[in-house]
Amino acid sequence: MLGKLLDQFCFGLRILLGVLMGALFIPVAMQVLSRYTGIIPSFLWTEELATFLFIWIVMIGSIVAVWDGTHFDVRITRDFKSPLSVLMQNGVVHLAIMIFGALFLFYGIEYAEFGGKQRSVMMRANLMITHISVPIAGGLWLLLSGYRLSQEISVFLGHKNANA
Repeated sequence: MLGKLLDQFCFGLRILLGVLMGALFIPVAMQVLSRYTGIIPSFLWTEELATFLFIWIVMIGSIVAVWDGTHFDVRITRDFKSPLSVLMQNGVVHLAIMIFGALFLFYGIEYAEFGGKQRSVMMRANLMITHISVPIAGGLWLLLSGYRLSQEISVFLGHKNANA
């Protein structure tokens, strides 16, 4: 039940990533056209908007990658066969992501509050727009990795009970 809900949530994030990538094309295209062709005047706010969109794309992409198991996971050993070894190998990765997620969540709240006291130079937008992405990503890394770790433990316990 929770797994299907999280899977649907990440599917929605993938759609949002596509929309943000499409939206990122507009300010970047405006920058390129203004710099190299002179067709349109140079707008400085396009650089800020592109930066804001890029920050959100990176953070949302990292959330989806944590769900897919493709982020923060570098294999330095061969894949193990025994259930306990698989649990330990994958569990270490999930625990590390959870620790970093907790750190991003905890310290990201203060970081977001700091951003809330500032405004961007050109657009005069509150910088919490981008700073809030840090604790949101951290909280979701924590949630998604915790769920994946619980799945790994369930598989191990199910395999252990099947052999008993």
